[in-house]
Amino acid sequence: MSAYPRADGYNGIWFTLGQYLNSEYGDKYSGGLGTYTAKHVPLAVYAPEVEKTFFVYGGALDEKRHLLAMISFYDHQTGCVPRPVIVHDKGGVDDPHDNPSISIDEFGHIWVFVSGRGRSRPGFKYRSTAPYSIDDFEQVTEEELTYPQPWWINGKGFLHLFTKYTGVRELYWNRSPDGRSWNEHRKLAGIEGHYQTSRQRGDRVITAFNMHPGGHPDNRTNLYYVETRDLGETWCTAEGHAVETPMTDKHCPALIRDFEAEGRLVYMKDINFDADGNPVILVVTSADHAAGPAGNPREWTLCHWLGNRWEFRVVTTSTHNYDMGSLYVEDDGVWRIIAPTEPGPQFHGTGGEMALWISSDSGQTWRKERDITRNSPLNHAYARRPVNAHPDFYAFWADGNPFEFSESRLYFTNKDGDAVWQLPTNMQTDTAKPERLTD
Repeated sequence: MSAYPRADGYNGIWFTLGQYLNSEYGDKYSGGLGTYTAKHVPLAVYAPEVEKTFFVYGGALDEKRHLLAMISFYDHQTGCVPRPVIVHDKGGVDDPHDNPSISIDEFGHIWVFVSGRGRSRPGFKYRSTAPYSIDDFEQVTEEELTYPQPWWINGKGFLHLFTKYTGVRELYWNRSPDGRSWNEHRKLAGIEGHYQTSRQRGDRVITAFNMHPGGHPDNRTNLYYVETRDLGETWCTAEGHAVETPMTDKHCPALIRDFEAEGRLVYMKDINFDADGNPVILVVTSADHAAGPAGNPREWTLCHWLGNRWEFRVVTTSTHNYDMGSLYVEDDGVWRIIAPTEPGPQFHGTGGEMALWISSDSGQTWRKERDITRNSPLNHAYARRPVNAHPDFYAFWADGNPFEFSESRLYFTNKDGDAVWQLPTNMQTDTAKPERLTD
């Protein structure tokens, strides 16, 4: 019998900083944060070999604030999900900064990287004992890591991007040929503090990050970009110029826009490749770190490398700094953003109503194609993009009330955003079909 127990349904972690007790507009972030943070990448992977989308999230049981690193899958052949597996019990931690990330190696083994938090709580790496199976796992490492971003490069192994707390939040990477033996932690950037988001295509891993003046994340600003094609041995700018690491100068060659000089804060959301392999970065910029109207305008901004320069375009505006969505660049030339850009029932809280935005001209102009959710009782937050996303499981997220403790359920939508399914919260059988909520 497996040592990894299963839950009887899908319930996300609820979280608060407690700021809502002293603020008219609530926490910097709070609510249903099962698919938090934007710096946990990726949270889902579609495996065509078995026609399943495997995903991880921060779960909870019995409506308690007790974080569990969960894994499950959506079976595209049957339209069902199994009971989710508890890979790691965080032992009373209620903080979704300890949520997991996922990767699948070329042999089909599923890896779950469970985040730690600074130096007070360690992180963990787990490997499935059988390919494409969530029945059983082995713990591979226990170490200091936060915001795990594992990328498997076929024929070469893992490049892992992550954060360490050294008084401030600094970016690191290391590599492994097999996930078991790892080289030393190597610092990528230490310019007073950072948050990053990354993506992989073939041998290439790209990352974008902000910086924290004075080491305080409430001051996050600026936007930087680097990439590697040799598992971190060398890093370069979009122009192809080599960058010396660790980066310590805020005006280093990786800087692509000095938002600090403009008085704007920068919140990382997603990064992708255009049809030519050029990077496209999605951020929200804001006037204030706190919730409420002082931060307006909060602008969803695309930062696109055109081969010789960076171009910046505003897609729409949002009601909260921690509204988080994903950017899709498709083979037919259509670009999509799935995100909680619309006001939700808890107006000034994290998240809102999910919407689908479309561009047919490589991000030059955008239109809202449709509201994916509407008339919801709770805010939806943190729409996540699977690696190799299947059209039937194109984004998934959680809901919750940012202003008071609530249940938190998990959802997914299809490529067209014209239907939403809720994962079952109370399963009476080993597998069940998610409930379709919209026509």
